[in-house]
Amino acid sequence: MTGTDSQASVKQSDSELPIAESCLRNQKPIAEMLHAELPQHSFVLEIGSGTGQHAAYFTSSLSNITWQPSDVAELLPGINAWREQSGSENFLPPIVLDITQTQWPVAEVDAVFCANVVHFVGWSKVHSMLKGISRVLKDNGLVFFYGPYNYDGKFTSDGNRELDEWLRQRDAESGIKDFEQIVLAANKAGLSLLKDIEMPANNRILILQKREEQRD
Repeated sequence: MTGTDSQASVKQSDSELPIAESCLRNQKPIAEMLHAELPQHSFVLEIGSGTGQHAAYFTSSLSNITWQPSDVAELLPGINAWREQSGSENFLPPIVLDITQTQWPVAEVDAVFCANVVHFVGWSKVHSMLKGISRVLKDNGLVFFYGPYNYDGKFTSDGNRELDEWLRQRDAESGIKDFEQIVLAANKAGLSLLKDIEMPANNRILILQKREEQRD
């Protein structure tokens, strides 16, 4: 997602489905990546499902996974509209999830997918989210963080610089995070970096894995 993409407003389609233009642009390459990296029959928690477009697209193209969307309460009707339209049995009803809450409404998942959330929130929420992910993720489970990141403290494009300015105008604590700091924070939550994959429009996919707990 470029700066322009992320600032695009969500629209209602003729069928009353919420539409984010950025999802239309990035869903195919993300689905291809998930197809290559996700183990078959994975139960996946999506954090910040937004319009529900990703859930609809991924469950139609990845029929061997079960997808649990989540977001704040006011966005659930739109996600449900996409679920009804898709008709996919592996597209579960969305749940309310506040990433700062101590107890999450899921017990255990094989993988977590999160697109364009990390840069929209402040560091305190990022840390809370990482701790929550570590609580519900199975040992050796995977985390997929999609979005823009800085490297060595530098923006990777003018579009990302503009996006960061826009984000900080709406919330001074938000903004594009440094790759190195995300990896460090993830390590503290028991998650190790496996891959850093280049995606279109100056985005990345960070694939993290939960370290297996050492038991006596």
